[in-house]
Amino acid sequence: MMVLQIGVLLLSFLFMGTVQAQEAAQMNMDILKEKVKADKKLLVAANMNLTDAEAKNFWPLYDGYQKELEQINQRLLTTVKGYADAYNAGKGEISNDQAKKLLGEALAVEGSELELRQSYAAKLGKVLPATKVVRYLQLESKIRAIVKFELAAQIPLVS
Repeated sequence: MMVLQIGVLLLSFLFMGTVQAQEAAQMNMDILKEKVKADKKLLVAANMNLTDAEAKNFWPLYDGYQKELEQINQRLLTTVKGYADAYNAGKGEISNDQAKKLLGEALAVEGSELELRQSYAAKLGKVLPATKVVRYLQLESKIRAIVKFELAAQIPLVS
């Protein structure tokens, strides 16, 4: 249940930030962003069962992963916004050229996510047993799946 809540909060964070331009709204988004980060970290901590020695090595890698994931999230947001702009401008239709460009961008984002997971699987494998590396990547994967499910539900099909 907590994973679902974090997923919804992450989705909100990803896509509400560009909707509101007012300073007060931005402050609220910053608070939401920090809450989501804290809740996600608590979820990971509660499920990883790390020893003190493992935790000492894990948390800096976790923070690095989150920082790089944020960059991917920004690219995803840009791609979704590009699709929304094209879709709205075309009144529900986009050109073949726009579709090709957006497809390339979406696949590049997916590729970046895979490269990030592979990179951190190797890094984590140097400081944690394989079972804990898999557990952490499962947690990340479940959260991403919830976010992507919610995102997919909001994006209309290309016509």
